[in-house]
Amino acid sequence: MQAPDFWANDGIMSRLLAPIGWIYGLAATLRWRYGTPYRAERPIVCVGNLITGGAGKTPVALAIADLYLAKGLLPHFLTRGYGGRLAGPIQVNLQTHGAADVGDEALLLARRAPTWVSRKRTVGAKAAIAAGADIVVMDDGFQNPGLHKDLSVVVVDGDYGVGNGRVMPAGPLREFLKDGLSRTDAMVTLGQNRAFKLTTNMPTLDASLVPKANSLLPDSRPVVAFAGIGRPQKFFDTLLEMGFEIAVAKPFTDHHSYSNGEVSALKSLASENGARLVTTEKDFVRLDPANAEGIEVVKVTVEWGDSAGIDRILSAVISNG
Repeated sequence: MQAPDFWANDGIMSRLLAPIGWIYGLAATLRWRYGTPYRAERPIVCVGNLITGGAGKTPVALAIADLYLAKGLLPHFLTRGYGGRLAGPIQVNLQTHGAADVGDEALLLARRAPTWVSRKRTVGAKAAIAAGADIVVMDDGFQNPGLHKDLSVVVVDGDYGVGNGRVMPAGPLREFLKDGLSRTDAMVTLGQNRAFKLTTNMPTLDASLVPKANSLLPDSRPVVAFAGIGRPQKFFDTLLEMGFEIAVAKPFTDHHSYSNGEVSALKSLASENGARLVTTEKDFVRLDPANAEGIEVVKVTVEWGDSAGIDRILSAVISNG
């Protein structure tokens, strides 16, 4: 879904919806209070966020898996497969599965390490461990009480933060802020603009999205940029930070399924502006391959501000496990 503008400010609409948000938050509290999470045989590392919409969970999950791979461990990813039709548990097969089957995020994760889609996280974790996972990295699922997490890493957009600080539908929070923070082991603030700050005793790490070595780079031409992610503006801001000139920015709803007509219109818009047509990796995997020619992908990765700090946090899970 696309975050409404009033989620960023505590205006009249947020206040009118606040009672519903309080009920939603209370329901989330009770799920945790009376649930008994399953403890898996291997460490579970959850990469989640406090709000609905995009904060950068998937790039952080990929970066965490890379650090475990560098230690000689085999991580498996676990995701709900949002936007896909398969409930799982099923291991993603890049040769046979598409975004309509397992969702766009699962396809990105599966390029790096074995990836499991499962609406029931506990069942998915068991399947991953049975298949040989040394450690399970969850992309989302922080608010799911059914599976015990040995480490919960919460990703926060440095500019947007937690919006107006209210629970849905009055604001972007998935639960009361104090409840989410009480289960957070480490917080990653993502982005060059780190206006959002929380006073907390937990480890906090700064990180940025930077272009991959083989990524598209700016040249003399402007770009027409499109994105159907939680916060499209985050992608557009990243492009500006990388030095791109944006002629037109076209936002779509999160996990948007692009029609061939929409793609053709975007190509025409780029041609009219003498621009390159660019999008995210996550959007590109949702395009019809037959109509994706000429669309360029901006590939980004996470650069840690304190690489030793994140290494200590991740290593502690291995030692304790």
